[in-house]
Amino acid sequence: MNNANSTTSPPSTSPARTLRRRRSRTLVATALLLASTSALALTGCGTSGSSAFDKLPSGADQLVGRYAHFDVVAYQDPTMKTLIISTGFSDLSIRDGQMWNQMTFCHADTPTDQKIEVSISDAATQAIKPIATPVEVTKVDGKFHIVRPATPTAIGIKLTDPANEVLPSDPNDPRIFDADGDGHPGVTSTVKLSDALKGEVYIARREIFAYTLTQQTDDRFTGFITDNSEQLVVGASDPIFMAAGQWKQIDDTSRNPVIWQRVDAGLNCETLAAQRSDLFPPNPKVDW
Repeated sequence: MNNANSTTSPPSTSPARTLRRRRSRTLVATALLLASTSALALTGCGTSGSSAFDKLPSGADQLVGRYAHFDVVAYQDPTMKTLIISTGFSDLSIRDGQMWNQMTFCHADTPTDQKIEVSISDAATQAIKPIATPVEVTKVDGKFHIVRPATPTAIGIKLTDPANEVLPSDPNDPRIFDADGDGHPGVTSTVKLSDALKGEVYIARREIFAYTLTQQTDDRFTGFITDNSEQLVVGASDPIFMAAGQWKQIDDTSRNPVIWQRVDAGLNCETLAAQRSDLFPPNPKVDW
């Protein structure tokens, strides 16, 4: 691994500097969750339908099309709070009488409540490729409701059965590969604690998330996301960034909102970025 940034680490001979370094390690540990993401030669798993998937309510065919999505996952541990804010597309289609959903991702932001900058490239975000899955569609009081079940998706590691296989604990597992094409294993996250302490973290993940949505207008759904993703730090540009954070999503649906907005079928990640402020609200702040 490239340890170019290790020369900037404070010496361990000073107790005060040692204390600051230990705090930095703790902050780094809390910075290693990506969005998510939920951040690929990826496989996942769909869900077999129960009776809820077997028959679509009247008018559900009007839902077919492309939606831009905006979702927020709020995490915290004892040291730091953060948001993973992602945008991308959600495509709905009907196959054999069932509604199917295909998710794609374009961009992710990662604000925190600390003086720390965490970022993931668009290449890494766009490498998140959940498989298509049938979704549950119901209609209550004239409004459609959509529940998209989790489709566990491997990122930066090739899992034969992502739905049931857990991530390995060995960062040298031979299944780990360079998913975002930057020459490093897994997907890369950049972490900056200060001008003197910054670097890269290489991560393999298993993205596990589900959506619950309610129709607000003919073209707009709102709801919340539930996330149980897992990750493994497989390398770093400096050993200090190898610390692994243990994150947990906040159990508050208002802090984990989702918006689906119908858009033209030809919209792509570049044009979505240009229209983002017209389609969605500003990014929320880490203010709880």
